[in-house]
Amino acid sequence: MCNLYSQTKSQDAMRHVFDDMRAGDEELIDDAGNLPPMAGIFPDYPAPIIRNGPGGGWQLTKARWGMPTPQVFLAGKRTDPGVTNIRNVASAHWRRWLGVEHRCLVPFTTFSEIDSRPGAPRNHPVWFALGQHRPLAFFAGIRTEWTSVRKLKEGEVTAELFGFLTCPPNAEVAKIHPKAMPVILTRPEEWRRWLTAPVAEALPLQRPLPDGTLQIVAEGVREDAA
Repeated sequence: MCNLYSQTKSQDAMRHVFDDMRAGDEELIDDAGNLPPMAGIFPDYPAPIIRNGPGGGWQLTKARWGMPTPQVFLAGKRTDPGVTNIRNVASAHWRRWLGVEHRCLVPFTTFSEIDSRPGAPRNHPVWFALGQHRPLAFFAGIRTEWTSVRKLKEGEVTAELFGFLTCPPNAEVAKIHPKAMPVILTRPEEWRRWLTAPVAEALPLQRPLPDGTLQIVAEGVREDAA
């Protein structure tokens, strides 16, 4: 389960995604404010996402990492910290958020999995990227606006939330974390398909990257600032 990632590219780099995706007169609205590099993004942190805009076109905005938890897991609990990773999209809980209005791209440069190799130190993060220069890529995400109590000290809030899909791991990730990896989209046609295609065309993107695509770029640190 990926509960830590980084996004260290510039806001302008995220905007330029749309140079490759744009068709016709589509526009990008950037209402994310100032987005500094984020070397460590943890659950419930506000982070950038790219979504279909409420008035058409696309929108670069911020949301908190963690979708609403299924009600069955909240019995007796006073808070809902959210679900960061979503695997079973056939569940009725998640199906409601699979339409294009709820899909998003989550920009990242590296993501971390806890090392499960024999003899690995406890809670040892291993960071993966598409190359040592850490190019910008995207998780296939879903988002919604939701009212809940995420932290007792905060009380009830209405917030924009997101999570991203997972899938079986490819060869590189499986050596470290054999259960799952995030769904990663690397090409403009994939980005557009995830944001615009009908569900039946979009969900086949929930698959691992080809073996050999990812590299380990750091280990043992809680942030990847490179």
